[in-house]
Amino acid sequence: LSPSGRIFTLFVIFFGVGNVAYLVGQFTTAMVEGSIRTALGRRKLESQIRNLKKHYVLCGYGRIGRMIALEIAKKGLPLIVIENHPEVLDLLDKDGLLYIRGDASDDENLEAAGIHKAVGLISAVSSDADNLYIVMSARSLNPDLFILSRASEERSIRKLKGAGADRVISPYLIGARKMAQTILRPTVADFLETTVHSEGGGGLVMEEILVTPASRIRDVTLMESNIRRDLDLIVIAIKTSSGRMLFNPSAQARIEEGDTLIAVGHRDNMAQLEKLLGADAIKPNYPRNGRKS
Repeated sequence: LSPSGRIFTLFVIFFGVGNVAYLVGQFTTAMVEGSIRTALGRRKLESQIRNLKKHYVLCGYGRIGRMIALEIAKKGLPLIVIENHPEVLDLLDKDGLLYIRGDASDDENLEAAGIHKAVGLISAVSSDADNLYIVMSARSLNPDLFILSRASEERSIRKLKGAGADRVISPYLIGARKMAQTILRPTVADFLETTVHSEGGGGLVMEEILVTPASRIRDVTLMESNIRRDLDLIVIAIKTSSGRMLFNPSAQARIEEGDTLIAVGHRDNMAQLEKLLGADAIKPNYPRNGRKS
């Protein structure tokens, strides 16, 4: 209570109030900036989604869905994910993928994902019932869409195809077959692993490439194309524009616009063939169940 003590108390009060005001200001700034950053980020995300076209819609970002998404993104194809579980959204942000939070069976979310402008939809949620509903909704919104669905049970495959899925994949069935092939035909399994999965084999890949109108190799025979000589690639099959599959085509087999070449070789050489066959060569030519390819 002495004069010197009162002066000391005044300084303590002054600096204490100042520190509190500074901390409150910093906290408020952080909150405001964070909200603004989040709002701007979401607005940018929505703008990117609106500009999507000829893209793929992936429903479900579980273990299988994430592997599918990363493979598609690695190929450089546009993709958007629809996911409803909050704990997965952080993983989507980390992977840098476009996404919509919501139920994929909801028509509004499918429309928000640009289902009318998409070229393909992959339904990879864990429930067959949910996959069935998603397939039905997607097919009703876009009759020309290529739809690939996951099936947990073999009995669901027929139902999903009946609902409008062009292709149905059972991961468990494929896994069982692959394990059996590894036991029965280990060398064949190793070759397929080397060519189908691009991580191994020193760059050896198997690829399907569409012959486009811009192709510099069309209306010629396989021998005249010099694919084997110039690019050191092996064409193991040709799927014609009519849907006919030519396995181990002869040297006189003709390459025509609309055909799809299935080739094996090194990744760098495959990229050169894609350029020769046109800028859109990497886009698959999907066979549809009774619908136009």
